Amino acid sequence: MRDSGRDFQGADWAQWAFGPWGRRRGRFFEAGEVRLAVLSLLAENPRHGYDLMKELETRSGGTYKVSAGTMYPTLQQLEDEGLIVSEQQDGRRVYQITAAGRTELEAQKAKVEEIWKRAERWEDWGRWMGPEAFAMAAGPLGNLAKTIMRAVKRSGGRREFVEQIREIVDRAAREVEELEKRL
Repeated sequence: MRDSGRDFQGADWAQWAFGPWGRRRGRFFEAGEVRLAVLSLLAENPRHGYDLMKELETRSGGTYKVSAGTMYPTLQQLEDEGLIVSEQQDGRRVYQITAAGRTELEAQKAKVEEIWKRAERWEDWGRWMGPEAFAMAAGPLGNLAKTIMRAVKRSGGRREFVEQIREIVDRAAREVEELEKRL
């Protein structure tokens, strides 16, 4: 099946263009996902808010840092819904999941699994994202990505052009890997 003369479409295109995330937006969590992630962490063991914040950061390889302005309203929402309860322990409010919360998690099992699979991919990237990498991403790498996307768009999705672009990018990656081996 052809689409407006394009022969490079669908999942192949999305995988090539957006990598394993398949997302165009820069958001780590979509609407409602922080709530599910927090609920799933509380299913593992009771935690206080700061611990939940640090665990989300850790599981994303440091690429996602939840703010108190997101975490505490989320915890309050979960508590209002009867999915978690809290109590003071050693000067901290500790949250734990309820039976209703476990039922909600079971109903959303596939979504929760998707969230943590995505987090694993981000965690892998996070290990390499120091200040030097961010400087490269903001400059030359950003320019390269923009040039690639512009060329792919102008190709109209024609497979031969997209494949040539892929070969150029793969060749550049191999050259950088060779350079890395000499370091």
